[in-house]
Amino acid sequence: MMHLHQRELEALADLSRQFGTEEYVKGGGGNTSFKDTYTLWVKPSGRTLLEMTPDAFVAMDRSRLSRIYEAAMPEEPQARETLVKEMMSAAVRPGSTGRPSVEAALHDSFAARFVVHVHPPLVNGMTCARDGERTCRQLFPDALWIPYLDPGYTLCMGCRRAIRSHIEKRGTEPSAVFLQNHGIIVAGDTPALVRATLEKIMTTLRHHYDAAGIEPTLRQGPAPTPDVERRVTGQVRAAFGDNSVEVAGAGACTVPDGPITPDHVCFSGAYPLKGEPTARAISEYRERHGRDPMVVSCEEGVFGIGRSRKSAALALVFALDGAFVRQLAEAFGGLRYMDARAREFIENWEVEAYRRRIATSSAPGASGS
Repeated sequence: MMHLHQRELEALADLSRQFGTEEYVKGGGGNTSFKDTYTLWVKPSGRTLLEMTPDAFVAMDRSRLSRIYEAAMPEEPQARETLVKEMMSAAVRPGSTGRPSVEAALHDSFAARFVVHVHPPLVNGMTCARDGERTCRQLFPDALWIPYLDPGYTLCMGCRRAIRSHIEKRGTEPSAVFLQNHGIIVAGDTPALVRATLEKIMTTLRHHYDAAGIEPTLRQGPAPTPDVERRVTGQVRAAFGDNSVEVAGAGACTVPDGPITPDHVCFSGAYPLKGEPTARAISEYRERHGRDPMVVSCEEGVFGIGRSRKSAALALVFALDGAFVRQLAEAFGGLRYMDARAREFIENWEVEAYRRRIATSSAPGASGS
């Protein structure tokens, strides 16, 4: 039997696949949704946008989901996030499977029927920049800018308040919301409106980078030779004391010196190891940061480190993405890094641990927020 909203869910799957490419997300990030009066269909965590089909979305009871907005939440972050996860699970309609995206309540906060949340480097060059907010208000005067908020419940509630304020002042819901050090949300009642809004934003940003003299592709050196890859792999394995550790390499580029978005913290670590990955350098890194490095940046290349080939490759993907965001941020006064509190929240958040576990497993699919 055809679903009541089969046409809309097919359109949502098309949107998901269109904006699930590397131009818009890395490592399976981002999320999408469609809603009617009673139900929100949202991408499940653990699935990529590229693999979404009409029957893959999690159906959620909006009346039960809305209880999150009024609930008395614990002050302790982990206790709060645990309660939110339980309430979101309770809102999943019978017969629907999958863990709903952590951003489901945020998607529900828009009146618009279709919502797309992605993290394009062209956007994050601005959202992760020191002068990003001021320039955003000039380039996109009708959009909403949200100062950095922890993903999940905190971001949802902050966006709800900001959306309501925007409506009170302007009489309409914003079609685009820029999230500092995070990404962008685009909303519209039709897929065509979502596409038009996002494509206009990307075109405007491309023109801005061109006017600022910023290259549209990553500045990068030649790929490391096989001998260099073997040497670095040997150094890392010796320092880790584990011959199963994998290393993935690419040409040298200027990676960020600190955390720039939740996804980068999750998949490539907050801080790279700069220089040769000797046993002493890795030991000093561990003493300073309390964890193993996931990225090495030296004269001969950039290298992702992981307990599997998949996790090493993913660390490299986000290291290179971070380098591109850093390059683009030159058009807006340079990078603005996340503060220590924000970084620590991501490092200790169960949701990100779940995403990382799914993304680096050998099972099909990858992470999705």
